[in-house]
Amino acid sequence: MDRVTIVLAGATGDLGGRIGLALLHKGAEVRAIVRPGTSAAKRKFLTDHGITLIESDYEAPSLRAACEGATCVVSALNGLENVMLGQQGDLLDAAVAAGVPRFIPSDFSLDYTKTRPGENRNMDLRRRFRERLDAASIQATSVLNGAFSTVLTEDAPILLPKVRRVLHWGDADQVLDFTTKDDVADFTADAAMDAAAPRDLRIAGGSGSPQDIARIASEVSGRAYRMMRAGGMGRLGLAIRTARTVAPSSGAVFPAWQGMQYLRDMMSGRGQLTRLDNSRYGKTDWTDIRAMIADLS
Repeated sequence: MDRVTIVLAGATGDLGGRIGLALLHKGAEVRAIVRPGTSAAKRKFLTDHGITLIESDYEAPSLRAACEGATCVVSALNGLENVMLGQQGDLLDAAVAAGVPRFIPSDFSLDYTKTRPGENRNMDLRRRFRERLDAASIQATSVLNGAFSTVLTEDAPILLPKVRRVLHWGDADQVLDFTTKDDVADFTADAAMDAAAPRDLRIAGGSGSPQDIARIASEVSGRAYRMMRAGGMGRLGLAIRTARTVAPSSGAVFPAWQGMQYLRDMMSGRGQLTRLDNSRYGKTDWTDIRAMIADLS
């Protein structure tokens, strides 16, 4: 059997690098698209692990050349419209032009297919790219993983170890989905090598409500965690509008108000994952919610 060749965009990023290593571990040949200005340290890290570098400034000829003969293109690009629609769109066009059979976009999020347009900027970008991808002559697979486990204490903090509280909006029994980046990368690598992968794959390493998170944090830390309800969905919406007024043109990918938008989609239940595909590739070493909390609390 010929070795599978995967083209990877965003390999110098955190998630992209993990995907590249997971693909190598599974026996794939990995070509990483890197920009001309990529640091020597990042280039060395990739090449030392056996990843082939293809330099491109995201112009059509070099992108198409990078895609020639590949079985799948995986995008782990991260950014705003110029990246998620512009650069990722150029990558899609190159994959189609080169006859690549499959494309995995940089979705890696909660289930944005069920959320409300206009209520989450970053999910709206994914929704717009999805329309373009579905209209292209290529097979697509999105990996939806809820929130990365780091959201528990960093990007949109829920678990607050310093004050031993669990912050939530709305219903304290609403189930929230989390997955570590390593588990997302491992599963994505399997999906990239699966010619029969469906349009959407939904995974969650661990799921639990704010009540569950408080209970588990108390158990693993030996210190009592209490609930801290900030309000309902209406109050959260008001907080988002206020934050956007204060910083209306933030160029950050994940400013405070974007984190709040993500929490709204999680805690309203609209972005909750259903019909999980965790078992599709026989993966059994998922990091569960207890292990995630133990690492953070």
